[in-house]
Amino acid sequence: MDGNLEAPITVADRTHAHEEAGAPISRIVAEVAARFPGERITLGDMAEAFGDRAFGLLILLLLLPSLLPGMASVFGLPVLILGIQMGMGRRVPKLPVFIARQSIRREDLLRLAGASSSWLRKVEHYVKPRPGFFTSAAGDRLFGWLTAYVALMLILPGPGTNGPPAFGNIVMALGLVEHDNRVTAWGVALTLAGCAFASFVLGAIAWIGIKALGWIF
Repeated sequence: MDGNLEAPITVADRTHAHEEAGAPISRIVAEVAARFPGERITLGDMAEAFGDRAFGLLILLLLLPSLLPGMASVFGLPVLILGIQMGMGRRVPKLPVFIARQSIRREDLLRLAGASSSWLRKVEHYVKPRPGFFTSAAGDRLFGWLTAYVALMLILPGPGTNGPPAFGNIVMALGLVEHDNRVTAWGVALTLAGCAFASFVLGAIAWIGIKALGWIF
C-alpha cells in the first residue's frame, strides 16, 4: 500500500456506479480488485482502504464463500470479531494482527462474484441508496450483533445450519454497503429466520446428544 487512497465515495457516486456497472456484488468485487493489483489482498489492507465502508465490505466478502459447501466455518472467527466491534459502535474495524494478515488471492476474489446464488442475484436488482432506520447508527449496531450471532452459527457444526443465516447476513451487508434501508430490513428478517432455524437444529442435536449420553451411562 502506498498510502494514496482514493477520496471517499459518496452516495451519489455509488448510485451512478450502480447504474453503470450492474449488480452490486460484481461491482464491489471489481472495486476491491482494482485497488489492490497484487496477487494477494490482506484483510488489513481492505479495512484500511475502505474506512467506514469496511465493515460491510469485509463481512460481505467473508460471507460469500459460505454459500459454497464446507467453507463457512473458515471465516466464522473474523466475522464474529467484526460483528462484535460493529455492535459496540465502532465506525472503523480494528482487526487483530493474526486476522489482518490473512489474505485472499485476487483471482479467488474475482471468482466470488460468480458464487452468488440465483436468489441473491435477484435481490441485487433491487439494491439502491434508501435512507431509514437500518442505515442509522442504531441500525448499524443491530447489524453488528446479528452478524456476531450468525458467526456463531457458522463456527458451530450442524447440518444445514450455515447457509440460511449466512444468506440473510449477505443480504444485510449488501444493504449496508449501498445504504439501502429496505434491503437491509429484508436481510434482517432473513437473518433472524435463518438464525432461528440454525438454533433449533443445533438445540435438537444437543438435546439428542444429552439423551444419548443418558442412555449410555
